Amino acid sequence: MIDGCDDHLMTDRAPLQMRQITRPQQIGDDLTREPIDCWVTAGNAGGAVGFPFPPVTAAEVAPVAEQLIAGLDDMRGRLVLAMADGVLAGRLNIRRDPHPLVAHWGTLHHVQSHPAYRGRGVGTALMRHARRVARDEMGLEQLHLAARSGMGLEEFYGRLGYKEIGRRQGAYRLGPGDDRDEVLMAPAPL
Repeated sequence: MIDGCDDHLMTDRAPLQMRQITRPQQIGDDLTREPIDCWVTAGNAGGAVGFPFPPVTAAEVAPVAEQLIAGLDDMRGRLVLAMADGVLAGRLNIRRDPHPLVAHWGTLHHVQSHPAYRGRGVGTALMRHARRVARDEMGLEQLHLAARSGMGLEEFYGRLGYKEIGRRQGAYRLGPGDDRDEVLMAPAPL
């Protein structure tokens, strides 16, 4: 399913459009390469994107991206892409756990904007769009995410209505003496 974005965010270069990928078959080579490139570029620019030790390469990211793509499904997993003039500006993944006890909750994974588009509202537009998709299309009642402390992410998500609901102290070890907390966050119910 591909759709437009209600936000119609304008970057310096072009209006931002949102696309959803809900099935692996919707991913062509271009849509496989661009998210991998974004992931590599964001990680190597110091982003908290799941690969904490730059430099990261496309060869390292590709198997993780392939696994993410393989899990796409209308109701269990969606890839949301923010496009600016046909170029990937950011992305995130919405996943639902199929277990009936928690199937009403969704998790946001791999929220990232391409470094070339940082500071232009791409992350905010992605998060707002994800909330609508989760509620209106996936029937989710709640979202949550985990963020790495020390990156300013708590403040970013806080501005979007997310509150800390838990913390695993020292969960991430980036180097000797550089342990970071995993901060669990959720907004008000959808």
